[in-house]
Parts: sequence; C-alpha cells; structure tokens
Amino acid sequence: MDNKKDGILKRRSKLSPTQRELLEKRLRGQFDSQLEVIARRSQISPTPLSFAQQRLWFLHQLDPTSTAYNVSGFLRFTGSLNVTALEHSLNKIVQRHESLRTTFKMIEGQPVQVIAPFLSIVLPTVDLQKLPKNQLEQEIQRLTTKEAQVVFNLAQEPLLRPILLYLSKTEYLMQLTTHHIAIDGWSIGVFVRELTALYKAFCAGLPSPLPELPIQYADFALWQRQWLQGEKLESQITYWKKHLDNLPCLQLPTDRPRQAIQTFRAAKQYLMLPKALSEDIKALSQQEGVTLFMTLLATFQTLLHWYTSQDDIVVGTDIANRNQAEIEGLIGFFVNQLVLRTNLSGNPSFRELLGRVREVTLGAYTHQDLPFEKVVDALKIERNLNRMPLFQVKFVFDNVALPLLELTNLTASTLNHLDTEETTLDLFLRMVDTEQGIKADLEYDIDLFDASSIIKILKNFETLLNTVVKQPETRLNELVDNLAKVEKQQMSDIKTKRKKEYSNLLKDVQRKAIMTIN
Repeated sequence: MDNKKDGILKRRSKLSPTQRELLEKRLRGQFDSQLEVIARRSQISPTPLSFAQQRLWFLHQLDPTSTAYNVSGFLRFTGSLNVTALEHSLNKIVQRHESLRTTFKMIEGQPVQVIAPFLSIVLPTVDLQKLPKNQLEQEIQRLTTKEAQVVFNLAQEPLLRPILLYLSKTEYLMQLTTHHIAIDGWSIGVFVRELTALYKAFCAGLPSPLPELPIQYADFALWQRQWLQGEKLESQITYWKKHLDNLPCLQLPTDRPRQAIQTFRAAKQYLMLPKALSEDIKALSQQEGVTLFMTLLATFQTLLHWYTSQDDIVVGTDIANRNQAEIEGLIGFFVNQLVLRTNLSGNPSFRELLGRVREVTLGAYTHQDLPFEKVVDALKIERNLNRMPLFQVKFVFDNVALPLLELTNLTASTLNHLDTEETTLDLFLRMVDTEQGIKADLEYDIDLFDASSIIKILKNFETLLNTVVKQPETRLNELVDNLAKVEKQQMSDIKTKRKKEYSNLLKDVQRKAIMTIN
C-alpha cells in the first residue's frame, strides 16, 4: 500500500502547476465542464484581443521601443539540412496558426486582432563558413543578439522572424524571434512538435500529416470575453480582492535607490543545485504531498522574509492557463500571471509553511481565469513608472521538457532562448528540473542590484534548501538565524582569504625589492 502511495505522490509531483490544479479540481468534484466548449467564430473579421494580449499590447503602447517581450530561441542542426523543406515547414506552421499571422490595429478607438488570410515567411541565410573558429562564436553572438533586439511593430506583420546561420557544411543554427504577444512557453513545445512532423513529411515528398486545428486563438479570445462575465467574473474578482487586500510592497535591500522611471536593464546569475540536493528536494515534496514548485516557492519566500524582515510575502508566478482540450495544440499567448501571497507570521516550521503555500497556490490556481490586468483594475492599483503593479519579484518553475527533435538525416537540438537584457521586475527566479539537477537563473534589475549581491542571494537560497530538506521541522526564526551565521562565516572566510592574499603580495613585493637592491 505504501509503495502504491509513494508511486502516486511521485507521479503527482511531476505534474505541471496547471495539470496539478486540474487534478485537484477533479478530485474535489469542482471541474467546470463549461470550460471545455469553445466554438469557432462565425466569421473571419477583426476580433477583440484576449485579456493576455491586451496586457502586452498596453505595455507596448507605453514603450514601443522596448524589447523586454521579445522571445528568441535557437535550433542547432548537424548533418544534411534540407533548407527548402525547413522553410516550407515554417510556412505551414504560420498558415496553421492564425496567431502567427496576426497584427494589432486600432479600429473605432479599440485594439483588435487583424488576421492575414495568407502570409509567406522568408528564411534569410547568413554564411559564416569562412570565418576562423576563434571568430565564429563571437560573430554568432553579435548577429543573434542584434536580431533578438530588433523592435517589433505590432501593427505590421510578421511577428515571427527566422534566420539561418551556416556554420559549416554540416552545422547550422536557426534563430527564431517572436513577440510574446504571439507565443508562450507551452507554444514553443507545440512549435517543435509540428516542425518535426512537417520536416519529416516534406523531406519525403509527402503532404502535411497534421490534422486540422479545431479552433484558432481568436476563437479563444472571443470566447474568453463572452465567458468571463456575470457571476463567474464576480466570484473571481471577489476572491482576489479579499486575498490581496492591503497588499504590501517587498522592501528588498538594494545596492542603489530605485529610480523615478524604470529603465528595464537586466542581467542574470546562475546556480546549478547538486544532484543529491535536487533529489532530496523531490523526496521532501513527495513526503509532504506538495509539488516541487511549492517546496521551492516556500524556500524562496523564506529567503525573502529574511532579506526584508516582512511576514507578508508577495511573489508573482506564471500559469499556463490552458484548461480546455481545444487550446492545448494552439500557438498563442495564453499564460496568465498569478499573485501568491503567503503569511509567514507565527514562527511556523518549514513543514507548516509548506501547508500554507500549498493552500495559497491551489486557491490561486482555482481562480486563475481572472486576467492579471483585471485584478489590477479591480484593486484600483495606481500605475507607477518605476515598478510592476502587485508584485516586483517573480518565481517560475518549469518541469515540462521540450519534445525531442528527430529530423531526417539530421541531429537537432533546442538551445536556450537568448536574453534581451531587459526586465520589468526587481528579481525573477526561474528554475528548471534537468538530468544534472535543478537549475536556477536569477534575473535582476541592474539599476538596483550588483552582481555580487545576486550571487549572494543564490548562495543563501542553496544554503536554505540544504537545511530544510534535512530538517523540515526547523522553525522560521531558526532558519534565518542559521542563514545569518552562514553568511557571517562566509564574510569572515573572504576577509581571511583577502588578508592572506595581501600578505603574500606584500611579501612578494619585499622579496623583489631586496633582489633589486642586491
């Protein structure tokens, strides 16, 4: 019986937040069958934006020159690449998904989606084969960075820009840059699966093997606005108003004061957790009946409590927001932002805190349908040019791996997306489960923080994780006291090391001076 229970917990811990939330709903008998029905719109004409699109469109109007919402990813090919089949595959995907043929224009004072009936994508190529190896990587970095930072005009097509770099006779790198308004993380998996199927078919001279899509993104956008009304809308608003009443701002200690207007300049620092620690975190999550996301979030919020001395900790996160079968296979921008507010008062044990985080997280998942912008409007939050509304720190955990690329006569792999070096947040912690261990990258506003401070935050995060997996009964005060001791010891070690280095340097200078005199 225990083995069966352990197996169930293990499988549940691997579910994405959306999948787990749907499972929880079904277990509680709360699954709303109305969510499953989205019809095709009756005519192809300008349609309203989805709430998620409207949020990004509004931000684009505030700063049309920003590239903070550019998404740039890479596919590396090794072998014999059929460029014609690759270009044909890209165009077929564009033709299948209206979201990639959509522009955004003002009609009668309102932004609408305008969908081109047909759009042909050209795959530009750049030949780098003659460059010596010591220059090749530098040129790749220069070209891809430049491409990722080209501003999109949302009123002009296309919102997908591909480019193919010839690295050698058998090495190629394709960069795909889109605007977030047309795509999200889930969509990238859809794109890779469809590219794999189409490329194989076109190389063999076969037609597309992909079935017709049941609906398009604009159908969802129209349905969403019709569905989220009346009692459904009011119940969602009521929850978030109550949950976010008197919402505090995190008072993070920064290296520089906050500017009057945010410049969005960003950088990143990285952390790879040891395999053994990663496995311990998973074991604790299974033992406590929570997801990896919840365990990591509880630890991160404990860390923020230590830095701010606040008990009311607010962190944002993303939710896939794909509750309906019809939209699982669509490319588009569905993701919503949720506000996770956890009460750390009363000196709870970490195990007790996990229970609080679980309750907060599941409550947010249950009320995920209210778009972030509507939450902001409902709370009557005043817009500020130097910080995000509702939260300034975000945490996302991704445990859904991209599908494998298995292409004809090719070895292919997906590479990490290219950073645009812009952020709308103070801190953004992203974590992903890999075969080597759980990997973290912490994006930060460089107007507020130095790299050294961010490195210290990541080290303290790892220290905290090491403690809670071994002693989940440890109370909050003891956890933060232990962090203070560890950091004090680290500072002492650094001072000792620097003192020793200075002493050695002084001895070396004296030795050279004596040799010169002699």
